[in-house]
Amino acid sequence: MHAPPSRRGAERSDGAPVRIGALVPLTPPGWTEAGRHLLAGLELAVGDVNDAGGIGGRPLELVIRDTAADPRRAAAAVDELARLGVAALAGEYHSVVARAAAAGADALGLPFLCSSAVLDALTEGPTEWVARLPPAQSHGWRVYADFLLGAGHRRIAVAAEPSVYWASGTRVLRDHLAPRGGTVIELDARALDPAALCGELAGHRATALLLLAGLPEPAVSIVRSVRRDPRLAGIMIGAPAGQPEFAAWPALLGDDGAGIPFLRYLPERLTPLGARVESALRERLAEAPSFVAFEGYDTVAVLTDMLRSHGSDPARLIQGWPRVAVEGTRGLIRFSRAPGIGVWQGVGTPTQVVDRDPARPDRFRVLHAD
Repeated sequence: MHAPPSRRGAERSDGAPVRIGALVPLTPPGWTEAGRHLLAGLELAVGDVNDAGGIGGRPLELVIRDTAADPRRAAAAVDELARLGVAALAGEYHSVVARAAAAGADALGLPFLCSSAVLDALTEGPTEWVARLPPAQSHGWRVYADFLLGAGHRRIAVAAEPSVYWASGTRVLRDHLAPRGGTVIELDARALDPAALCGELAGHRATALLLLAGLPEPAVSIVRSVRRDPRLAGIMIGAPAGQPEFAAWPALLGDDGAGIPFLRYLPERLTPLGARVESALRERLAEAPSFVAFEGYDTVAVLTDMLRSHGSDPARLIQGWPRVAVEGTRGLIRFSRAPGIGVWQGVGTPTQVVDRDPARPDRFRVLHAD
């Protein structure tokens, strides 16, 4: 475990703010809608903390840096935030960016609570400095694979772009489906245009197509082509990474975007705190909050509990990971060590497979729950 720089070792008692560095994708090519929801949750929680007296009378302050889905930009932001003396890092949505931030946090001895990225290998090896709030990809995508099997799908095609995240997801699906009689057919979403991809789907007799590709393109063009191809009238389109969660999806695709199952980390019912936060987030965002907004709020709730219990010295702060028992917006938040995962892993987060109701695309249907 790395020793934190001594310049951050002393607690301050002069009423200066306790600062948390927030890493958020706010500009393209980052998924900006996810970033906006994540930041809304973070900022709402900070406001609630300060309304309740802050951290021992000191205000909590976010120092926000836009990662734009760029790992190098995130790494530079981590270095800068460490120099600014933040007590901890929070946020990030894109897994490859969170991985870069986690490496920097580990090297610098700076606590990092990852809000929304799910890649299992968030770090190269075990570390005490990094924790993750959502379930690991291997868990969520196995839940999705069980949904596919339960719906009768055995020949599943994936239209994937080159990415560590998409490759990891494909591997999880194949490893889980193969022993249960399922087959995963890989199609290159960059090499094949939508028409050629439809031809491949028809030739392979796939019953489900999973979009492991970016939004808006090529995902939108693929959906439109598949929906309009009479050979593929019975195929199910899925998007395990959650592209249909955000309002941009129905805005781009209209009715074509309904009936596409995706993973969402919400319970059947929010906690009383969650219901209050949902109302406040809806007002702040001027739309229904996504699960990513709740992840932002819960991130600050966890760090606040740790800061109040252990202080802002990094070496003492990370002693709080295994002791966390915080009532969040979606249930009790705890962390544990999981086999094969090098960070402190949040446990008990509810996992659902949902889609947009074809009869009312503004409403979500729960199709499967863990």
